[in-house]
Amino acid sequence: SMGNTVGRIGNGPRILLYDSHIDTVGIGNPEEWDWDPFIGKVEKGRFYARGACDEKGSTPPMIYGLAIAKQLGLLDGWTAYYFGNMEEWCDGIAPHALVEHEGIRPDFVVIGEPTKMQVYRGHKGRVEIEVISRGRSAHAASNHLGDNAIYKVLPLIEGVSKLEPELGDDPFLGHGKITVSDMSISTPSINAVPDLAKVYIDRRVTFGETAEGAIAQVRALASQELLDKGDITVEMMKYADPSYTGFVFPVDKYFPAWAMDESHPLVQAGLEATQIIGLPQHPAGKWNFSTNGIYWMGKAGIPSIGFGPGEEETAHTTQDSVLLADVIKATEFYAILPALIR
Repeated sequence: SMGNTVGRIGNGPRILLYDSHIDTVGIGNPEEWDWDPFIGKVEKGRFYARGACDEKGSTPPMIYGLAIAKQLGLLDGWTAYYFGNMEEWCDGIAPHALVEHEGIRPDFVVIGEPTKMQVYRGHKGRVEIEVISRGRSAHAASNHLGDNAIYKVLPLIEGVSKLEPELGDDPFLGHGKITVSDMSISTPSINAVPDLAKVYIDRRVTFGETAEGAIAQVRALASQELLDKGDITVEMMKYADPSYTGFVFPVDKYFPAWAMDESHPLVQAGLEATQIIGLPQHPAGKWNFSTNGIYWMGKAGIPSIGFGPGEEETAHTTQDSVLLADVIKATEFYAILPALIR
């Protein structure tokens, strides 16, 4: 319904799903690119293009890996899905709809977001917060007749800039983060007092932090008088935009932190796969950014790991790229993994 691509192979009792999103963020300012981001280029074995790293680099090896696994008998006992999903700008909404609306619930998930060809087992969560400040407009020449919505919210913005040291911490996932990420103003003209200001906050939550607690921390930065009057509101954002097919699946913009135990059979299978195919050995790591794992493991409790070519540091940048040798090598990982999950 949402417009995702779902491929199925096998009909065994255990269900394995490979997840990669097939849409991308925009290109931003085209003049900042040294090449056409929609055509790309190959240079010294690296493919550069919008979406190469985030996340189309994992799509071909996932599909070919499952086909090879089928040919070699490595999918015996499995039903395997390739899930090429949309709505990248709202983490987890595509798998949420797949499970709750389409009725496909896997037993294990592998997320193809870039991991530098290492196994990842979690990341911080996220809460998107909207602060609305309401004032009264007036001509700037008579500004004493107005009530500037920007001025009302400035103390809160300053408070956010100083809040991070007080946020939670976890030895694996790391410290919580908070960022004023956007702002919009409503004003009749540039010669008028603004009557509305909206501030958007990206709050990265670690273990031990909740959405309610994160919102309360921001709310505490506002004047209680303004809160009581309704001049300032602090709320979790919601997502109800239609997909390109017109499908709407409303969700709160809360994305919980999650982590798999290193000893879990899926994590161990992933680490064993990297050893078998000759990759350098590392403990299972974590992403700094957010993925669909916030739904798979964070909300639905479905065991999940990450493995994919590319470095997350190049995602959403003009250096979006992936080593083609890693794309090929990743095919081996995706092919042998099903036989190693015990």
